[in-house]
Amino acid sequence: MQSAAQTDSALDQASQNDPVIEISKVSTRYGKHVVHAAIDLDVRRAEIFALVGGSGSGKSTLLREMILLQQPDSGSIRVLGVDLQSAGDNEALALRQRWGVMFQQGGLFGALTVSENVGLALREHTELEDGLIDEIAAAKLALTGLAPAVGAQYPSELSGGMMKRASLARALALDPELLFLDEPTAGLDPDSAGGVDELVRKLRDLFGLTIVMITHDLDLLWQVADRVAVLAEGKVQGVGSMSELARMDHPAIRKFFDGPRGRAAQEQETRQGHTDMQSEKPPSKPK
Repeated sequence: MQSAAQTDSALDQASQNDPVIEISKVSTRYGKHVVHAAIDLDVRRAEIFALVGGSGSGKSTLLREMILLQQPDSGSIRVLGVDLQSAGDNEALALRQRWGVMFQQGGLFGALTVSENVGLALREHTELEDGLIDEIAAAKLALTGLAPAVGAQYPSELSGGMMKRASLARALALDPELLFLDEPTAGLDPDSAGGVDELVRKLRDLFGLTIVMITHDLDLLWQVADRVAVLAEGKVQGVGSMSELARMDHPAIRKFFDGPRGRAAQEQETRQGHTDMQSEKPPSKPK
């Protein structure tokens, strides 16, 4: 007979494997061009899931379909248990408040300060007082690693890395369960990109967020992603960890590993894994 602790552990494991996003037989066309041909995917609770693929592979289109900016021609998408194709206006509004989106170009309003941008959703969807909203905005900015003074600045005054973090702070304003990241490290220098890697992991680990990201950043994929889906030729050509994908032979998958950047990222991951294993070894006994 199972103990209460064993039962709770089993329930936690089952919950962890629950799909947060279920994509079933989704097809999308632009005129005669087939973008998606009956694709199936699922994203599990509290995982970091990445979509990759070449230009025109349909990853950005799929992201728009997942956040209710576009509808597929056929098939179904369920997010947080809600069928997007049949959701009414009120249900869609409630659902949007359960996820956050960090857009590739930031998507901040230029006429508002960074703090006002972060607090905008709170002013629209809650009845909190302005002073409390300002405090929450400051806390979200601090969470993403930005100094308090950044809140008074305008988006045009920010560097690329600061813009990404400010956009992420806004995406976190309503304490979402699900976070969508569109090219979170695009255009950043290596140091700034590395900081985003660490931040993405921290957010998942601290809050149990489910994170879906589109990225071409091989270091980010190796360092952060739990699973990666490769889109090509209208299909999902492979899904798995980067280590699992590295053993697959499909040409659309191989190009992520066989080029100079792919080999360099893979070698860095191997070195990091060796270093981690060394650091975990118990100290040897003195002779």
